[in-house]
Amino acid sequence: MAGLRTARRILVGGATLAAAGWALREVPAELGVRPLTSGPERAARIRRSPQFRDGTFVNTMPERTTLVSGPPVGLLGELAKDKEQRRPAGLVPMRVPPSTSPPADGVRAIWYGHASTLVEIEGKRVLFDPVWSKRPSPSQLVGPKRHHPVPVALGELPQVDAIAISHDHYDHLDMATVRSLTRTQKAPFLVPLGIGAHLERWGVPAYRIIELDWDEEAEAGGLRFVATAARHFSGRSLTRNDTLWGSWVVAGKTRRVFYAGDSGYFEGYRGIGSAHGPFDLTLMPIGAYSPAWPDIHMTPEEAVNAHLDLGGKLLLPVHWATFTLALHPWAEPVERLWREAKARDVKIAVPRPGEAVDASAAPAVEGWWEMLH
Repeated sequence: MAGLRTARRILVGGATLAAAGWALREVPAELGVRPLTSGPERAARIRRSPQFRDGTFVNTMPERTTLVSGPPVGLLGELAKDKEQRRPAGLVPMRVPPSTSPPADGVRAIWYGHASTLVEIEGKRVLFDPVWSKRPSPSQLVGPKRHHPVPVALGELPQVDAIAISHDHYDHLDMATVRSLTRTQKAPFLVPLGIGAHLERWGVPAYRIIELDWDEEAEAGGLRFVATAARHFSGRSLTRNDTLWGSWVVAGKTRRVFYAGDSGYFEGYRGIGSAHGPFDLTLMPIGAYSPAWPDIHMTPEEAVNAHLDLGGKLLLPVHWATFTLALHPWAEPVERLWREAKARDVKIAVPRPGEAVDASAAPAVEGWWEMLH
């Protein structure tokens, strides 16, 4: 009997190890590619970039602090404390995304959660930072889990005209999602300089990759895309800043949208607004902020500042609600945003995941999150 139990434990242990090995098989590909080693043409473009110095990309705006490479003192204790407040207390309400055609002359947005958003501009569709995996991580065995499902299956998305990526962190660039979109969509991927190396490794054809440095522009799907600055960093492993990060201006004939990606606040938003605004809609990150990293993520109040600098008409908050990536309570970002918006007479829309927002007729904020904390 003891021998049978031992054999059973060995079999179970072996099966567990085999399952873990299977799950980890994609980690090397998830880590991406060092773009300087991916070909002479890309390497030459990177070395010519004004943002590239001494072997890495850098923020051109002054830094207030240096992002530490290790966890702050006391982080483990902070993580263990009040962790229930960092997740919703119930099910996040969702909506079925509309299947109707996009407005021919307006702007409509469908937020899927975190930063993943479909924006329809003058009848064209742009998908920003699509992440459909359960965890923003190099392995689906570890990392923060979703607080809610994606409101539509990836294969059920309508055909889009462009896919725009802000930077290569796992919560904004997801290998499994990219591979699926490569099979199911025909649209090009617009990415900051260097990220094309990751996409090529994951099977995206070179003709579907448009890599831009800051202030460069391209046309895709009948829309004009301008890669603009952000105050952030990049990296999918211990190596940092070998790909560029950024934000996006998307312009039709008369309508304009700005997507900030991930960024700390910086004075350059005024220049972007002056050169490319005003904007019918801004997609602004409001979550995962901390005093430990003030340069790379905005607070909700800073998101309002940036929106006003840009000349935005309607602010739609992103980068909150879906993954726990900082120590603040789950609903704190949107509550602070709502307070600040009311105090400064800024128009915002806070949709449920899957809910469509017409930029010219956005509904009043309902406070749907208030029952979840």
